[in-house]
Amino acid sequence: MPGCVHTDRNNMRITLLGPAYPYRGGIAAFNERLARQLIQDGHEVEILTFTLQYPSLLFPGKTQYSDSEPPAGLKITRVVNSCNPFNWIKVGRMICKMSPDRLIVKFWTPFLAPCLGAISRIAKKGGKVRVVSIPDNIVPHEKKLTDTILARYFVNSIDAFVAMSQSVMNDLKALDKHDKPKVLQPHPVYDQFGPILSREEATAHLNLAPDTKYVLFFGFIRDYKGLDRLMEAMADKRLKELDIKLIVAGEFYEDEKKYKGLAESAGIESRILWHTEFIPDSDVKYYFCAADIIAQPYKTATQSGVTQIAYHFEKPMLVTDVGGLAEIVPDGKAGYVVQPEVKAIADALYAFFGGESVPDFSAGIKEQKKKFSWAEMAGTALKI
Repeated sequence: MPGCVHTDRNNMRITLLGPAYPYRGGIAAFNERLARQLIQDGHEVEILTFTLQYPSLLFPGKTQYSDSEPPAGLKITRVVNSCNPFNWIKVGRMICKMSPDRLIVKFWTPFLAPCLGAISRIAKKGGKVRVVSIPDNIVPHEKKLTDTILARYFVNSIDAFVAMSQSVMNDLKALDKHDKPKVLQPHPVYDQFGPILSREEATAHLNLAPDTKYVLFFGFIRDYKGLDRLMEAMADKRLKELDIKLIVAGEFYEDEKKYKGLAESAGIESRILWHTEFIPDSDVKYYFCAADIIAQPYKTATQSGVTQIAYHFEKPMLVTDVGGLAEIVPDGKAGYVVQPEVKAIADALYAFFGGESVPDFSAGIKEQKKKFSWAEMAGTALKI
């Protein structure tokens, strides 16, 4: 029957729209892992990704592309040009003709709202395709005047939403005037980066001193992530007296001179280990397994895939009480939740490293880890 949505069928046809190989980064990793779960659940899945995602002038990193092998077992088609409206019409019509039971769209930046919003609208014209979005952000961390207008255009093109944090849910409610279905489903654990390694193996692979304690800051370096505040905390006199080093593992998405200058002025150059190339998936496990604690000193946030990598490797976290981070990392059970201030970050690091023994968060981490399931995420996206 035209317009029927077959939610009770075991073998649905699902189209994912968003980044995937050969593009790199957390959103591509999310789409690929979600596709694997849907396939495991018995569905037919295709990912439609970009031929052009960002024009080079707008991309802050060194490259958008992965140099790893293509992911096995996934059908990924490069077809979307983010800057060509004629392409949006073509792709929308193609999806409409394919008539999948669900079109699942990732959204994270207003720059892509015209592209993804137009494709979603055209895909639905036959009345058969239902469009669900799993947004990482609705309003970006670094806001511009046009962001709300663009985000609303995208929101109006979608039938239902799966928000991964309450802050994103609040943004959706503010923009959606039609009261479309929305459900809160936390970001699942990233379990595709390999097994938990011994600390000895991880530090040896990275040529790190095994007896030193390590704080890990992981991911693209942008102002809203608060690396500057973490570095200032590392300059705290109490921490200077301890054998602690900060590993910064991720590519600069802004001027690195700001951070290198801060390290020099704070006198902590020797206590920071800069690994500022893009970290390939195959090396992620070494950084997390070498670290004693994972720090996310964000100034603003929604949710973060870094916390879900930390849960996979069963590492305690230090997060700031912004966005949805405190929803995912309960204070005192899986780590520390602190105010986004230098002293609060330093206090938590000293509480963790300054005593005679490291606090044991392992039971709380394992308990929380069970809550973040890909099966739940996949099921929610199909049932909503």
